[in-house]
Amino acid sequence: MKMIKTTLALACLAALSSQSALAENGGVQGLLTDKNQSNYIQGAEISVKELGQSTVSRRDGSFRFANLPEGEYTLVVKYLGAPTVEVPVIISGGKIVQKDIALLAAGKNIENVTVYGQRTGQANAINLQRVADSIKSIVSADAIGQFPDQNAAEALQRLPGLSIERDQGEGRFVGIRGIDPNLNNVTINGVNVPSPESGVRSVALDVIPSELIQGLEVSKSVTSDMDADAIGGSIEVKSLSAFDRQGTSASVNVQASQNQLRDETSPKISGSVTNVFDDVFGVAAALSYASRDFGSDNIESNGDDEIEQRYYSITRERIGAAVNLDFRPDFNNQYYLRTLYSSFSDEEYRLANTFTFDGEDSEIERGSKDREETQTILSITAGGEHQVDEWVIEYQLGYSKADEDEPEALYYTFVGEEMAIDSDMQGQIPTINQDAAAMDLSNYELDEVSFEKNLAKDTETMAKADFTRMFDWQDKSFELKFGTKYRTREKTATADILIYDGDFDDIDPTMFAAEQPDWGLGNFGPGLDRSGMRSYFNQNRASLEVAELDSEVESNGASFVNNEDIFAAYLMGRFEWEKLTLVAGIRFEDTDFSTSGMRVELIENEQTDVEEVVNTPWNIERSYDHLLPSLNLRYEFNDKLIGRAAFTQTISRPKFEDSAAFQIIESKTEEDEGEFVTERQAEVGNPALNPFESDNFDLTLEYYPGDIGVLSAGYFHKNIDNFVIIADVSDLPEWTGFDEVMQPINGESAKVSGIELSWVKAFDNGLLLSANGTFSSSDAVTMLDGERYETSLPNQSDKIGNFTVGYESNKLSLRLTMTYKSENLEEIDGDLIRMEDSHQQMDFTSKYFIDQNMYVYFNAINLTDEGFYNYFDEPSVNAQYEEYGRTFELGFSWTL
Repeated sequence: MKMIKTTLALACLAALSSQSALAENGGVQGLLTDKNQSNYIQGAEISVKELGQSTVSRRDGSFRFANLPEGEYTLVVKYLGAPTVEVPVIISGGKIVQKDIALLAAGKNIENVTVYGQRTGQANAINLQRVADSIKSIVSADAIGQFPDQNAAEALQRLPGLSIERDQGEGRFVGIRGIDPNLNNVTINGVNVPSPESGVRSVALDVIPSELIQGLEVSKSVTSDMDADAIGGSIEVKSLSAFDRQGTSASVNVQASQNQLRDETSPKISGSVTNVFDDVFGVAAALSYASRDFGSDNIESNGDDEIEQRYYSITRERIGAAVNLDFRPDFNNQYYLRTLYSSFSDEEYRLANTFTFDGEDSEIERGSKDREETQTILSITAGGEHQVDEWVIEYQLGYSKADEDEPEALYYTFVGEEMAIDSDMQGQIPTINQDAAAMDLSNYELDEVSFEKNLAKDTETMAKADFTRMFDWQDKSFELKFGTKYRTREKTATADILIYDGDFDDIDPTMFAAEQPDWGLGNFGPGLDRSGMRSYFNQNRASLEVAELDSEVESNGASFVNNEDIFAAYLMGRFEWEKLTLVAGIRFEDTDFSTSGMRVELIENEQTDVEEVVNTPWNIERSYDHLLPSLNLRYEFNDKLIGRAAFTQTISRPKFEDSAAFQIIESKTEEDEGEFVTERQAEVGNPALNPFESDNFDLTLEYYPGDIGVLSAGYFHKNIDNFVIIADVSDLPEWTGFDEVMQPINGESAKVSGIELSWVKAFDNGLLLSANGTFSSSDAVTMLDGERYETSLPNQSDKIGNFTVGYESNKLSLRLTMTYKSENLEEIDGDLIRMEDSHQQMDFTSKYFIDQNMYVYFNAINLTDEGFYNYFDEPSVNAQYEEYGRTFELGFSWTL
C-alpha cells in the first residue's frame, strides 16, 4: 500500500510542477445539440484535428478541451447518423473559447430522423459504444421504452452477451456472457449497490423500475479507475438529470396488464418532471408505482422417490422514486445530489403437496406458505467536478442501503400416512396416481406450524476522489488519471424462527379446507384456506407447543454479520497516437473482512438421554490484497472500422452466505441392533474462502456502416481461479466422524472462452433489425469426495441470443423480440447433476402515436407460454417445471 500511495503522490507532484509553465494556454468548450437546440447530443466524438486530442460529448451535450497552445485549430465532430462537421476555432491570450455546435442528419433535425420513432436513443447508445475506450454495451432511456420490460434486469437482456435469471417468470439477476450474476459489479450513479437478499452479492435489478432510468451501461472490460470486483463485468445504472433535457420536461405513463394464467388485471403508473432554472440549477424527479397480480404452477422432484406439486398466487408491488439536483454556477464547476429509492414487495401464498413413494409406507404432506417480504434499496450520492486550470478534479460521497424484511411468514404442514400413491417419475411433468382417500383432508393430521421473522440488511458507505490532467508528449496527447476510493460494508442476516409441533389433537384439517386450486399440471387436490389458517394461528398461538431445540437451531444457524472494508488506489494513463488509443493502468485493492456467527449443534443422544443445543460464538477476521493491471486498446482503421483488445485482471469476492461464520450440526445417537450408533452431519460456511481471480482477454472488431447501425464480432477468454462450489468435505481431517458436511470450497481452476456477434441496423424504409449471439464454453476442475471432478462452470450458459425485428413509421412502432439462453449447470446435488434447461421467450410491443407527445401501446409478454425447467442428469428426469402464462399490457404515454 505504501508503494501505491508514494506513486500517486509523485505523479501528482510531477503534474503540478508543470502547471505554471502551461498556465498561459487556453481552451475551448461548448454544447452539442440538434439544429433547434432542443435536444442534447451525447456520445459524439469531438477532436482537435491538428493535435490529435479527442473527447466525447457528455449527457448534457457538453465538451471541453483544456491546455491548448495559442493557434488556429479545427474541431471535427463525428456522430453516426449525421454528417461530419468541422468548426474552426482560434485560441489566444489563454482564454476559454465557447463553441456551441448543432448537428444535422440528412438535412433533418437529429431528433426527427423518424418523426415519432425512437431511433435517436438507439443512435446515442451506438455512438457511445463506438467512442468508448473499453468494451461496452449501452441501453438508453428511449431504448428501454421500445420493449415491454418491467425493470432494469429485463431491459439489459436485450444487449449482446447478457441474459437474466428469472423468478416467477420475471427477470431478476443479470448475467454477462453467461457468467454467474454474483460475479458482476452493479452501481447506481457511481455508488455500489448492496443486495437486499441475505446471502448473495448479486443485485436483483427487478427492484429498480425502468421508468427511473436514464441509461444502462455494461462494461465487459474494465479500466483501472473502476472497481475490480467484476469478473463478469460492471453494470452502471444512471438515473435522470435535469441537464439531460432542455428547459422543462414532463412525462406520464398509465398502464393496465392482465396475466392469463391467473386471469388478474393489474395497474401501473409513472411520471417524471425536470426543470432547469436560469441555466444554473436543475431539478429532476420521477415516481413509479406498479402492482401486479399473477402466479405460477410448479412441479418438482428429487429425481428418486419424491415429487412436489406447487401452486403460487402472487402480488408484487413496486414503488420507485428519484429526486436529483444539479448546480452548475459556471462551466468549470458542477455539483450534484442523486437519490434513488425503490421498494419491492412480494406477497406470496403457496400451496404444496409433497409425495414420498415408499410402497405401503408412502405418505403425503399438504402444506402452505403465507408470507410477504419487502425489499428496499436507497442510494444517495453527492459530489462535484471542477476544472482547475489543466486539472479535472472529481469527488463523490455515497451511501446506499438495501434490506429484505419478512416479518410474519406462516407455514402449515399436514401429513397423511400409508397413502396409496405411485409415479413413474418420468418426463417434464411426472404423473402421480392417487386414490380418493389421498384427496380427502380428513385423512390427514396437522404435523407442524412454523412462524418466521427474517431480516437482512446490507449497507455501504463510500468516498472517492479522481484527478485527471491532459499533457502533450512528443506532439501527442497523454491523459494522466489517478485516484482513490474507500468502501465500508456491513451485511447482516437475522432469523427468528419458531416451530410448533404439538397440541394439534383437537384440530380437524377439514376446518381449513378450501376450493381446489386451478392448477394446470394435473390433479392438485383440496386447497387450504389462507385466512382461516392465519386467524387460527393468531388466536391460538399461545397454547401451541414450541419445539424449542429445533427453533433455536434454525434461528441461530441462519444469523450472521459480515463486514468488509475495501481501500483502493489506482494510476492510469490514456495515450492517443494517430489511430490508436491506449488506456493502461494498475489498481490496488486491500480488503479487510470479518464475520461473526454461531456454531450451533443439536445433540440427541438416546444412550445418555440428552437433548440439547450447544451454541458457540464464532468470529473470524482476515485480510487480503490484490494488485491488478488493465490494458485497453482501441484502433480506428477508418471511420467505419474499429478494433479493440483488452487484458484485465479482476476479482469477485465470495457470496456472503458462503463466507459467513455459521455451522449447523446435527448429532444423533440411536440404538441399532444392540449397539449405539452416532450419525453426524453438518452444513457450514467457510470464512477462509479466497476470492475468485480472473485473467481476462478480449478482442473485438466493430463495423459502423455510417448510418444508425453496427456489426461487431468479438472473442473473449477468462482464466478463473478459486471459483466456489458446494461440496461434501466430510473426508477432511477436521470433520472426522461426520457422515456428511456440506461446505462451500474453492475449486482449482476454470476457463471460459467464447465469441460474441452482434448486428443492429435501422433501414430508411422503417425496418429495424437487431440480432446478437454469444457462444461460449467453460471447463471447471475441483475436488469432490477426494476425487478430481471436471464439469462446466456453475451457472454458465454456452449460448445466449437475442433477435428483434421491428418497423417504424410516422405513426406506428412495432417490435417482435426473442431471447434465448441455453442450458447450464446449476448445482451438484449429491450424486446428481442439476441442470437448468434452455429458455426461449418471445415478446411483442406496438405503439401508435397520436401526435409527437402522446401514444398508446400494447405489449404481449411470453407469447409462446414458455415455462421454466430444471432436470437431473437427463432431460427426462424432472427437478423443477414451472409455467407462468402470457401477460398482456395496454397503456398510454404522454411527454412534454
